[in-house]
Amino acid sequence: MTHYTTVRPPEAAPDWTIPQDWERYSADEHAMWDHLFERQTRLLPGRVAPAFLEGLDILRLSKPGIPDFAELNARLMDATGWQVVAVPGLVPDAVFFDHLANRRFVAGRFIRTPEQIDYLEEPDIFHDVFGHVPLLANPVFADYMEAYGRGGQRAGELGAIERLARLYWYTVEFGLLRGADGLQIYGAGIVSSFSESIFALDDPSPNRIAFDLRRVMRTLYRIDDFQQTYFVIDSFEDLLRQTVENDFAPLYRALQGANDIGAADVLDSDRVDHRGTQDYAHAKALSAGKHNA
Repeated sequence: MTHYTTVRPPEAAPDWTIPQDWERYSADEHAMWDHLFERQTRLLPGRVAPAFLEGLDILRLSKPGIPDFAELNARLMDATGWQVVAVPGLVPDAVFFDHLANRRFVAGRFIRTPEQIDYLEEPDIFHDVFGHVPLLANPVFADYMEAYGRGGQRAGELGAIERLARLYWYTVEFGLLRGADGLQIYGAGIVSSFSESIFALDDPSPNRIAFDLRRVMRTLYRIDDFQQTYFVIDSFEDLLRQTVENDFAPLYRALQGANDIGAADVLDSDRVDHRGTQDYAHAKALSAGKHNA
């Protein structure tokens, strides 16, 4: 999770929000949304948590073109009391947490170009809205996101943002769920990515390890490529329970001075669904070494 930038643009309000200006999207930009939407919705059934597909239906995201936040928010507010607000890009952590704690999800309003179709560094409206918002129509996951925002406000006071950021990364962005018929994806970074939607479930390279709160908060992650480890929750209800029933302050104190766990490491104490070969990461590292030689 990286939501920090240093200077608020002059067009942004004090809470960093800006108008979506939906009328300014071009036909090509709407067509890009439609292409990405069609590609993902064709791939995801059988792979994604059912709550995600239910959210697509509740919010009527199948309507062609980039969603108009005014229309989207009317349905989302009815479902769970959440709304989506446009921001100019990455925002400070305190701003991000305040929005979440008040059931507002911040979303970039730009959409990727054809050259960025499979990878871009800063999240665009497709990642933010298609990837994140459908699960905000699920009451349990919506409560988890609010609880996370409130936890973020406390983590800032306790100097533990980095620990909590790992929880967001390995759940909200790149989480897996143990479904009745096997593992399912739910993290927005996976569901909005064609290639990672396949890699996260099918590739032998990454580890897939049962979720453990302390373990997650100690684990490093990749921001530049596919994850080397995915953590598997049992249910959204259990994730919410662990978030609201744990007092994070003593947890942060207990983790002070604890060694970080590498992104690819497997511990003896882990409950392992799949021990990855890490072949993908090794091949990428080898290729990078050859190019740098």
